[in-house]
Amino acid sequence: MDARKTAALSFCLALAFSGAHAQKVGELGTPITHEQFALWDINVLPDGTGLPEGEGTVTLGEALYQAQCLACHGAKLEGGIGTALVGGEGSLATEKPLKTIGSYWPYATTLYDYVRRTMPFQTPQSLTDDEVYSVVAYLLHENDIVPADIILNAESLAKIEMPNRNNFYVDDRPDTANERCMTDCLDK
Repeated sequence: MDARKTAALSFCLALAFSGAHAQKVGELGTPITHEQFALWDINVLPDGTGLPEGEGTVTLGEALYQAQCLACHGAKLEGGIGTALVGGEGSLATEKPLKTIGSYWPYATTLYDYVRRTMPFQTPQSLTDDEVYSVVAYLLHENDIVPADIILNAESLAKIEMPNRNNFYVDDRPDTANERCMTDCLDK
């Protein structure tokens, strides 16, 4: 059999097989349960809504940083493979702004959300809630935002005023006022 006949036969068999086993789009998957949705519903809002129970300390955060973060962010949080986490104060209006936790981030709660979801890079979401509170406490301390003896938890974290918090503005251009693209699938 030549190559064209073999290709045509393969194509016909693939079509026949896929047609026999195809499902209607509406029949794919199963509805999500509240328990399954809860595993993905880990949003932390700027006001602290969504922060979990638990607490952390700067001391434990430093130890975790040394073990989990140093390889990417540097021994002094100066950056490397990963971004710098300290410095940058007064640089935002320059040609080369250094956007760090202390110079740019508007909410400490966003830092918690980001670390919880994405770090450590090689194993995201592997830190416990207490460990995330501790790493965040250490990062905030190294940016001179919280004292070394702070016990960071949902209540104390939500109260932190970040240095650059009031330097953001609402983009009120009409083309940015879009409806949310995601809705709670459980309410349907």
